[in-house]
Amino acid sequence: MRGTIFSEATIVGYANSNSPGYSPLIGQGYGFVVGLNGTGSRDIGPELRAHMLAEMSRGGIGSARIGMRSLSPSAMLDSMDTAVVIVQGVIPQAATTGTRFDVRVTPVSGSSTTSLEGGTLYTTQLTPQLQIGRPSGKGFPLGKARGPIFINPFAEPGAMESSIINRNTGRILNGGSVIDDLPLKLRIFNPSHARAGMLVTAINTRFPQEPGMQDQTARGESDDSIELSVPPSYKNRIDEFIDLLLHTTIRQANPESVAMSIKRILLSNPTLKIAQDSALRWQALGPRALPIIRELYTFPEERPRMAALLAGARLSDPLAVPELTKLARKGSLSIRLQTIRLMKRMALDPNVDQALRTLLNDENVNIRLEAYETLAFRGDPSIRHFPVDEKFYIDIVDSDSAPLVYITEIGLPRIVLFGTDISIKQPMTWQTWSNRIMVTGDSDDEELEVYYRPIKSQQGFISKVNPDLNEFIRFLGHTSTIERPEPGLGLSYGETVGLIYQICRSEYVKADFRAQQDRIQAAIAAIQEDEILLERPDFADSDNDRFLPSPEEAMSTGQSGQASGRPLSSTGGE
Repeated sequence: MRGTIFSEATIVGYANSNSPGYSPLIGQGYGFVVGLNGTGSRDIGPELRAHMLAEMSRGGIGSARIGMRSLSPSAMLDSMDTAVVIVQGVIPQAATTGTRFDVRVTPVSGSSTTSLEGGTLYTTQLTPQLQIGRPSGKGFPLGKARGPIFINPFAEPGAMESSIINRNTGRILNGGSVIDDLPLKLRIFNPSHARAGMLVTAINTRFPQEPGMQDQTARGESDDSIELSVPPSYKNRIDEFIDLLLHTTIRQANPESVAMSIKRILLSNPTLKIAQDSALRWQALGPRALPIIRELYTFPEERPRMAALLAGARLSDPLAVPELTKLARKGSLSIRLQTIRLMKRMALDPNVDQALRTLLNDENVNIRLEAYETLAFRGDPSIRHFPVDEKFYIDIVDSDSAPLVYITEIGLPRIVLFGTDISIKQPMTWQTWSNRIMVTGDSDDEELEVYYRPIKSQQGFISKVNPDLNEFIRFLGHTSTIERPEPGLGLSYGETVGLIYQICRSEYVKADFRAQQDRIQAAIAAIQEDEILLERPDFADSDNDRFLPSPEEAMSTGQSGQASGRPLSSTGGE
């Protein structure tokens, strides 16, 4: 790391300006949920009640402009169809305005709320500290959250056989957004105007000003501080930007010589840490490092080979593609998953996309799912997207392998169908939700008959539905309107997912069922634990990838925990 930004300075983010390091933030606040069908609560303390009344009035709740003039904020708080909740989300340091993130919603302490199912969160401001009263000082708003609440229809991810479901913990997928750019700075170890100027020049050479940026990436504030802006091209991969910045060589002349020096050090001592740093330093040097590292693409030792391929993939070297596709097809599961992730941000290349499409038929389900996630991120046209009333998407994946249903619980809500002809098997007679929904169909019927009774209604209605699973899912989520009068039940994403899981479990759909893993709660718990153990937060960021990497796998994510003063973590940002 000699001669890099890391050797001269450290990253400083919001809320830890007096302590070096980089760590995500917990944004949190008190929110108000409506639409709970009698499962809410009016049990809140007087201080919190006064706070909520003030916030609701300030937000226009109870006014004619949002169509709720007939109900005052006080009457709404007293309704059993509403609940006051705690809203939490993990926000990356240096996140830019509009950055989206998931949020977690739970009733306040002492609440008698029995379920958040079907609820919708009104706009809630999130600050670093959960507090009653208007934000001030370090409590200024970081973000806001709103939207329909998703209740995990399974007891625990990976333990779907249990019937115990926590209906008091929900999530709003992609429901949070950053209000304003969060500050990011470099603190120089040995203050000097000359040294600060040298670092500013190196950073702006490696990360030149992009369209949409008001200033250059780095701007000197004083002899010991440099203000940073995240370039728009790194908006959703801030961790990668910070890692590359810290691994940037200060003196930009003769990058080939620097690349060769890094290569010699790695081959003489191929530890995990040196392999991680080597990959990032090559990537930070740019395309002029490629001729030096290409001979390592087929190197027999794993760490030098993977370090070179990581740098080559991130630099979109077409000569890395043959070796990447080989590793993606065979080898250990860990290496295959790493390799598929490496292809995620490579430049458009038909060879890369064709290799990934082939993996959609792999016998290993995890490989199929990782290939899908990578292709979806790359915008591959072979994946067809169908929106359902702006609630969620149905993705159809061409696959000749065994049918598979995959649902996401992080980021954009999606139900993914692997296979173009997945249908509900007939004859069938099936009911759930205390017989509020029943589905029947004979073997010679062209359509299924669906009976549905809303939870507060004494009467139900019957609809005819195509047994094609894609059509059936759209029917479950669609709400009939004058503009779109086709029949539908208007169910939430969580309710739709729960029904599809039950139908698959009852074997009326011959398909494997897989759910993405929830990490918000684990990330928040890790942050809070570290805040107790340390004077400043220092924790792993939550991510949008499904597979948490081992330390060896983390090399493929572009993370360098020790170099940047934070633990290894996988890079999300989809």
